[in-house]
Amino acid sequence: MKYIIIGGDAAGMSAAMQIVRANQDHDITVLERGEIYSYGQCGLPYAISGIVDEPEDVIAREVETFRNKYGIDAKINHEVTHVDSANKEVHGRVTSTGESFKFEYDKLLIASGASPVMPDWKGVDLGGVFHIKTIPDTKDILNYLDKDIQNVTIVGGGFVGLEMAENFGEIGKNVTIIQRGQQLMKPFDYDMAELIHKEANHQNVNIIFGESVKSFAGKHSVEKVITDQNEYPTDLVLLSIGINPNTQFVGDEFSIGEKNELIVDEYMKTNVKDVFAAGDCASQYHRIKEQNDYVPLGTHANKQGMVAGQNLLGKSVEFRGIVGTSILKFFDLDIGRTGLSEKEAQELSLDYDTVKITTRPVAGYYSDIEELTVKLVYEKTTKRLLGGQVIGNKGVDKRIDVLATALYHNMTTVQLLDLDLSYAPPFNGVWDPIQQAAKRTL
Repeated sequence: MKYIIIGGDAAGMSAAMQIVRANQDHDITVLERGEIYSYGQCGLPYAISGIVDEPEDVIAREVETFRNKYGIDAKINHEVTHVDSANKEVHGRVTSTGESFKFEYDKLLIASGASPVMPDWKGVDLGGVFHIKTIPDTKDILNYLDKDIQNVTIVGGGFVGLEMAENFGEIGKNVTIIQRGQQLMKPFDYDMAELIHKEANHQNVNIIFGESVKSFAGKHSVEKVITDQNEYPTDLVLLSIGINPNTQFVGDEFSIGEKNELIVDEYMKTNVKDVFAAGDCASQYHRIKEQNDYVPLGTHANKQGMVAGQNLLGKSVEFRGIVGTSILKFFDLDIGRTGLSEKEAQELSLDYDTVKITTRPVAGYYSDIEELTVKLVYEKTTKRLLGGQVIGNKGVDKRIDVLATALYHNMTTVQLLDLDLSYAPPFNGVWDPIQQAAKRTL
């Protein structure tokens, strides 16, 4: 059996290792357009501040390990340009030499990931304008910071934008975030996002709302950001305005979603025979929305890759879907969410209600320093939990993971009260904050 995998990162190599472990006599070729395999992209912002010593520290396995230890034909600089599903061939070019290549497959996994959105704004090619997705991207930023860089402008206030704001701030840079909308972190409801805005102000991060970047200006390097309303001096720009799935090389026979992701079923199969997809280029089934969604995260990529690998072997293993869980550190705040926001419940025309409380993550007499704000979204009549958002100084991860587990098992807010959650004064009150919120839904 000849397996071809497009993409040598989380999903692709998770799948490859499933095949390796199940069958010593395997024929796996991985086509990676870059030169680095299996690295943790989510750790790259922390290389900017030095929390992660070197960008290469996020590499899980070197390409030579896959070749020499596991017998995988792990190629680099191999960019796929076309999938010929009729003849079961993959075509492309070697970016380092310009040579073309063609590989035949029995089964194909597309795990090509996603790329940062690069707008066509004037001046986007100036020195000092960056995005961050790969280890080379990170190195380029670090090298540029060796210059006299004081003012950093981040375009986009999502997950990566906030992480980069924190890490630039940690090394003493003046940070400005330009956000086209009226709040940071769009996946959160506005009343929760206000807590993030407050923390940004507390950390001297300048936020500009309601302006759209139009261009950049400078002689050779960026010196100015120009929006539809103002001009702002800057020494460095970080673009964080989203990603696009790398699916431009597939043909019209493939089912593609609204965000250009490959639509897959629970077995990671596309609609094309013997072609699977996983990771940031593929859809994920959302258990609460009960429909396909696109939530590109490393956790999903690794799980989908593992499932895809087993199904490439002929098994029938299901990817059980997601509930939309994510978490972020932003200076002294931890910011987590799972399930549906109030905005999403409205969009789905659900009969919902919400409750929000601010309390302590530990026993009040133990510490009165930390705060925790919990917002629950639930169905009015059945009390079925639909989602939760938690923001605070301590214990956010614990509460979000409990809520994510409850969502997976279709629990109600009433059933949250029955959970036997850990308690000791340094960790919790006798009623956990999510249970305190659940009480108010009765």
